Amino acid sequence: MLRNILSVGGYTLISRLTGFARDIMLAAVLGAGATMDAFSVALRLPNHFRAIFGEGAFNQAYVPAYAHIAEKEGQQAANLFADRLFTVLFAIQLVLLALALPLMPWLVTLLAPGFREDPAVFALAVNLTRITFPYLLFVTMVTFLGATLNAVDRFAAFAAAPILLNVGMMAALSVSFLFPSAAYAAAWGVALSGLAQWLLLYAAARRARVSSRLVRPHMDAGVRRFLKAFGPAVIGSAGVQIAIFADTIIASLLPRGAYSALYYAERLYQLPIGLIGIAVGTVALSAMSRAIARGDEGAANRAQNRALAIAFVASAPFVAAFIAMPELIVAGLFQRGAFDAEASLASGTVLFAYALGLPAIVMMRSQISAFQARGDTTTPMLVSLGAIACNLALKLLLWRDWGAPGLALATAAGAWINLATLFVLGLKRGWTTPDPRLPGFFALVGMAALAAGLFAWWFAPLALRLTAGLSFQPLLMGVLAISTAAGVIYAGLAGIGLKATGLFRLLR
Repeated sequence: MLRNILSVGGYTLISRLTGFARDIMLAAVLGAGATMDAFSVALRLPNHFRAIFGEGAFNQAYVPAYAHIAEKEGQQAANLFADRLFTVLFAIQLVLLALALPLMPWLVTLLAPGFREDPAVFALAVNLTRITFPYLLFVTMVTFLGATLNAVDRFAAFAAAPILLNVGMMAALSVSFLFPSAAYAAAWGVALSGLAQWLLLYAAARRARVSSRLVRPHMDAGVRRFLKAFGPAVIGSAGVQIAIFADTIIASLLPRGAYSALYYAERLYQLPIGLIGIAVGTVALSAMSRAIARGDEGAANRAQNRALAIAFVASAPFVAAFIAMPELIVAGLFQRGAFDAEASLASGTVLFAYALGLPAIVMMRSQISAFQARGDTTTPMLVSLGAIACNLALKLLLWRDWGAPGLALATAAGAWINLATLFVLGLKRGWTTPDPRLPGFFALVGMAALAAGLFAWWFAPLALRLTAGLSFQPLLMGVLAISTAAGVIYAGLAGIGLKATGLFRLLR
């Protein structure tokens, strides 16, 4: 499991680093104003649909079903099952694309009603979204092929695919003089990167002999089992996207720049979610699904405990950093060109609020796997909808007085409600059996992260003075110096403590 997590996490790290380079270019060129707000909507709209119908719901229902068929009926039957679902999914995406393009003004109005007050920004958002929306078709096919590869223990290509999105956008921005504006260049970079990602996954699937083809759909037992799990999974994924839709709608009603503050802060806090939470959850779901298909509940429980331990120890330093110096991190990465100190302060405040829910979001993937691996997508759906209801209520309560940070705080609270509810239900059903050493593990790692965060807060003024005279990016160098020193302290304290107490075995 750890090897696969490192494989996924390694490519995800490269993806996030290239993503930061992409966002640095976006911040320098588009800044944090109305143009960036319009492009952010254009990028987010296809991603909403992808998250609902693609990687969220589809993975949850598909990987356990594929693993079950492969284990019980053989690989040929599993491949036929995949072909039938691929045909249905492809047809749905074509219909969705054909409907969305002419209805784009209505969709943008639904997503960002505040843009209607500025006709120029609204028109730009509509035009950019028409360019980016075909990305959904390609990335949904990428998600399908990636899920199939994950089910046969091939994780690298799917984890590497998002790198092409970042590279494509940076390449387009570098030749933005060929487009009406830099925003149009970025939008075309998104669309073309979808094609590049699909080609990468198709080649990987062909090598693994699991590439799918169009066939005549047939409602056999495997497809019925999948659809039974897929329906609740779609609703559950839609619930999460409803919360993000709410952020987008409310942010469009706030002063200009609020949406950009959410965007840049979200990009940073998504780093540990993608690097750790998604990687651990993806591998845990695959491992637990195969163990349960064999009837080995003990192996499934061990996989989940290991996944929780890995997720927590890897995410704790990010939580400490985002709480100790959020504004400084944003400034070091993005404050240049059109992105000024005021934008850094706004995004840093949002990042602090997001960080409060980061441990729950990272560990939630492993907790959900306990249900999904057993074919139960209904319970996570109901829990998600309940948490989303609390989330939305808090957003409506906080947005007027707290602005964008209030939206992020509501997201953090909803994540903790979701995790706690899933944990209690898993205990009652006997699907979650926590290792008795986990509380001690969490406490020790938490104390190490707290010490590292306090050191970063204390060391920051000195580090910035020491790097102030550098000719190359003194602020960024200061952030790197603080992060490196605090990271060494965290790794040393956590490593020594876990070794001394014997808790390090939970990671193996």
